Amino acid sequence: MKIGFIGFGKLGQPCGEVIAEKGHDVVAYDIANVDTHIPMKSTIAETVDGRDIVFVAVPTPHDPSYDGSEPSHHLEPKDFGYDIVKHVVEEANKHMTKDQLLVLISTVLPGTVRREFVPLITNTRFAYNPYLIAMGTVAWDMVNPEMIMIGTEDGTETGDAKELKEFYQTIMENDPRYVIGTWDECECIKVFYNTFISAKIGLVNMIQDVAEKQGNINVDVVANALRDSTQRIMGPSYMKPGMGDGGACHPRDNIALRYMAQELDLGYDMFAEIMKARDIQAKNMAEAILDHGTIVYFTSDSYKPNVPYTNGSYSLLVQSYIKELGGDIVIAPSDPCEVIVRVHENDEIPEDFSIGKGVVIFDPWRSYESSIYKVIHYGNTRT
Repeated sequence: MKIGFIGFGKLGQPCGEVIAEKGHDVVAYDIANVDTHIPMKSTIAETVDGRDIVFVAVPTPHDPSYDGSEPSHHLEPKDFGYDIVKHVVEEANKHMTKDQLLVLISTVLPGTVRREFVPLITNTRFAYNPYLIAMGTVAWDMVNPEMIMIGTEDGTETGDAKELKEFYQTIMENDPRYVIGTWDECECIKVFYNTFISAKIGLVNMIQDVAEKQGNINVDVVANALRDSTQRIMGPSYMKPGMGDGGACHPRDNIALRYMAQELDLGYDMFAEIMKARDIQAKNMAEAILDHGTIVYFTSDSYKPNVPYTNGSYSLLVQSYIKELGGDIVIAPSDPCEVIVRVHENDEIPEDFSIGKGVVIFDPWRSYESSIYKVIHYGNTRT
């Protein structure tokens, strides 16, 4: 295929060169002088001329003081800078047609493509396709990715998405999975993939700080034990959004670790933010439930399926916010209600409710369907 790259720096150049090595015809454009065997064009118009796919690999920069090489937690939060992307997208659009596909691979925050870039693209086709690469191994990562994300307007596998898949199948050295989602979903996957790594490093380095402060601890013994725990920590468990963490251990462990962080004078408290997030997430859910009615029945008070225990129950936490916000909790399923909250994913909706068809089923797990009741799949906001 005929491939163009706009932006041939630390991301674009290794990717473009490996694509050429796989047999494709690649040309590129960059504002800087680039030492490469790839033919470099002097304008964007020349770069996109006659190309099947044009990749945009330009930066979305922050101010240099935000790069993390100096203390930054005190700085005002800022979005990425999108002026460079907007400029090249506008210029590329002027010279491209519907027979061509413009593909953005730069990192942006969720909602940016839909808000900032798509309105500028009137003459050609478009997909969002961020890469999971690391500096130093870009070329290898390009052809051995964990997954390939392809964003389309409505999240369906359009002809554009199929064209990209067919292209990638000609260069891949592994057999990656393909994730087709909306532009917004692929934006989310990219940035949250990165921040999962940041959170993981922050947590494991906290063990290091505790070892230094507490004594009698080899951080590798602790970290390796957690690393090799593949049933829950390092596997797919707990990766389905829904009701929050609960039980007799997890919430109270976080609270106790807040005490430890203070006693050891670590100088920071990650666990305060975890517990704050848990509380606010529960309140957000309560507010969403109350949007559909103020008389609410919860299918369970327990903290996990198939147990009677309510210690640390997230269900009870959400119920407490519902009461605080003016709602009422129905205790018996025989009483009238307006909203039924499905606490656990395997909870059945009781058949003995004295309810009418106006009742709403609120399902945080997004798996319940009904031909009788309106079902709210909390967390699925696709239009």
